[in-house]
Amino acid sequence: MAKTAEKSAVREFRAEARFQRVSPQKAKLVLDTIKGLSVESALNTLMFTKKRIAPVVEKALRSAVQNANYLSQEQGFDLDIDRLVVKQAVANEGPRMKRIRPAPMGRAFRYQRRMAHIIVTVTERKTVETGSAAAPAETKAAGKPKKAATKAPAKKAAAKKTAKATA
Repeated sequence: MAKTAEKSAVREFRAEARFQRVSPQKAKLVLDTIKGLSVESALNTLMFTKKRIAPVVEKALRSAVQNANYLSQEQGFDLDIDRLVVKQAVANEGPRMKRIRPAPMGRAFRYQRRMAHIIVTVTERKTVETGSAAAPAETKAAGKPKKAATKAPAKKAAAKKTAKATA
C-alpha cells in the first residue's frame, strides 16, 4: 500500500508512438531537445525543429497531455496542465526489417531498416519555495574555495640521436 500512496503523490502520464520508421539514434536527437522543458516550450521547440520525426514526437507529447487531462477528470484529482513538464522522452529500438541491395557481379548486400518506439512521459512540476531553495545553493558555493590555475611543467626535450655519430 505504501507504493500506491507514493505513486498518487507524483503522477506521471505517458504516451507511446510505436513502430516509427526512423532509427532510434535520429529520434533521440529530437527527444533530447525537449527533456526537462515545460510542455508549452517543448511544443514550441518541436514546431520549429526541421527533423522528419518532430511531428511524430509532437503528436506523442500532445497525446500525453490529453491523457493527463482525461485521467484528472476521470479520477477527480486536481491537475494544472500549464505546470506539466516533460519528465522523460525515450526512443527505444523496435524490430528491424532486413533488406537486400543488389551488388556488383551478381552479389547481394544485406542492410537493416531500423524502427523506434518513442515514449514521452509528462509530470506536474512541484512548487518550490524561493527562500529555502536559494540558500543551500549559496552556502555550497561559498564553502568551497576555488583553486588557482597552475601551469603544467614543461617536458624535457628529447636527446637527438644521429646515425653518423655512432658510426
